[in-house]
Amino acid sequence: MLRLFDSILSDLAAEPVDLAPRRFGLVAACDGGLLEVSGLSVPVGAMCRVSHGPRASLAAEVIGFRNGRTMMMLLGDTILLRPGARVWAEGRPGLLPVGEAFLGRAVDGEGLPIDGGYPIHTRKEWPAGGVRTSALDRSPVRLPFDTGVRALNALTTFGVGQRIGIMAGSGVGKSVLIDMIARGAARTGGADVVIVGLIGERAREVSDFVERHMHAEKKERTVVVAVPADHAPNLRLRGALLATAMAEHFRAKGLRVLLIMDSLTRVAHAAREIGLLLGEPGAARGYPPSALATITKLVERAGNSAASGGSVTGLYTVLADGDNQDDPVVDTARSILDGHIVLSRDLAQRGQYPAVDIAASLSRVMNDIVPPDHQALARQFRALSASYEANRDLVLMGAYRAGADPQLDRAIAMHGALSGFLGQPAGDVVDLRASTAQLAHLLAA
Repeated sequence: MLRLFDSILSDLAAEPVDLAPRRFGLVAACDGGLLEVSGLSVPVGAMCRVSHGPRASLAAEVIGFRNGRTMMMLLGDTILLRPGARVWAEGRPGLLPVGEAFLGRAVDGEGLPIDGGYPIHTRKEWPAGGVRTSALDRSPVRLPFDTGVRALNALTTFGVGQRIGIMAGSGVGKSVLIDMIARGAARTGGADVVIVGLIGERAREVSDFVERHMHAEKKERTVVVAVPADHAPNLRLRGALLATAMAEHFRAKGLRVLLIMDSLTRVAHAAREIGLLLGEPGAARGYPPSALATITKLVERAGNSAASGGSVTGLYTVLADGDNQDDPVVDTARSILDGHIVLSRDLAQRGQYPAVDIAASLSRVMNDIVPPDHQALARQFRALSASYEANRDLVLMGAYRAGADPQLDRAIAMHGALSGFLGQPAGDVVDLRASTAQLAHLLAA
């Protein structure tokens, strides 16, 4: 039992004693979750504590300064907060905790455990904004990534180090699809470490995901960072930064990392709330420029590293509000990602799961990582699927005359087989080789 404290005691012995006087500030104003603190000069990104009663304190993060006062956002509720409450700095600004101690654990945006286990002890830290490197340090995508999902493996093949977006409206199956990919990557060995950021989602989904994935051998190489929708916007944003910092840390050790972010839209919503609180004007449908820039900065941190040989394969879900594929967040994500998977509500209503719209989905690196015969089969499948969907109304009304278009005739005859190929039960895993073989067998018939 005492061995559990050996690392803590050794770290305390090595820690230098700080005899400098502690500086305090005072809460001068509170507007929602935005605090104005006087008398405390700390950098943006620093973590502070706000006294909350005789023994309790609240966490706050510095997000700016104005007219000689420091602007902070609470990481919790403002209930019972008093004017004139003391504020003091805590920890090292701009750094987030990372390390192997987080493997097999579920934590919140501050890195504190939420799984009921022991406190996490680590001295390793990573910059919240990442370590910026040269563009030439990003090695190209050359190896396929096995998702375990037949439709994705065969028709929109992912690559190791690729950034992919899953775009759909609410209730179409984004969370189920990333669940399938996480399970498939764990079984096929496509990733050494899986980092899951559940940002701004329902608390029920967090508990369900942890119950399904944090067990047996998968637990020891999985980290879950969960910040549900009812938490403060800066805590949600901090959770996304923490998950990305974890992925970068393991990539620097030469490991293959799968980073799952659900969802990128909730991260943009959190950045929008912060931007509007700071007085930034809303530009694209209420999104300040900084909110959309947050998406770009976050996504660009994934990819391959030529220096370490490691990789971060980023999988980001993007909520299309009102099924609008021209939403600013969707459009921004599509422009920066290396590929996107579009889920169709019409296909979901027909009972096809996952409801992947093959015609609208694209992997920009597929031609670089699969052989020419695989490319030809995928193009042939796409052509047949697109031909049927373009003439579906005519076929259902009986207005199409058989023999007028040989390709459409074949598409009509194979429609059931094509739809069956795209569908897959949530618990099944089909590896890349089996997916390609099944596609070749389907089109050879």
